[in-house]
Amino acid sequence: MKKIAIYPGSFDPPTNGHLDLIERGLKLFDKVIIAIMCNPSKTKSGLFSVEERIEMLNEIFAGQKNIEVDTHHGLLVDYAVEKNAKAILRGLRAVSDFEYEFQMALMNRRLKRQIQTVFLMAGFKWIFTSSSIVREVASFGGDVESMVPPIVNRKLREKYGTT
Repeated sequence: MKKIAIYPGSFDPPTNGHLDLIERGLKLFDKVIIAIMCNPSKTKSGLFSVEERIEMLNEIFAGQKNIEVDTHHGLLVDYAVEKNAKAILRGLRAVSDFEYEFQMALMNRRLKRQIQTVFLMAGFKWIFTSSSIVREVASFGGDVESMVPPIVNRKLREKYGTT
């Protein structure tokens, strides 16, 4: 049986930090499902539509059969069970991420004990990279080319009119 992990997030936009975590996750799991989670309490509306995020991620990982891009509304652990996943993959950049991630992991464990949460530390190169910082810098015309895949950089420039 394949070892499947779900990597949930908003991916608005996908960053090189996300890609690094996915690539390292594939060293532990046979398949990683990138799940764009729609959480109304976290964000009212994103910069990119869910469809745009799916399109970008599918282009970034085109041809990689061990990566699936999907979206989900609802409890992550229910989705993990539906996808036969054994783990939820999460990244930690700094101590500030830990408290929130720890609470979520404990709640997920309480809801579905068979689903494990696996934390990977962000690669040192990406420790200060986040989607929100990338969006903010790009919105002011700043150069984020080194922080995001080429398609994402192009889409950000189109979105903010800085092409």
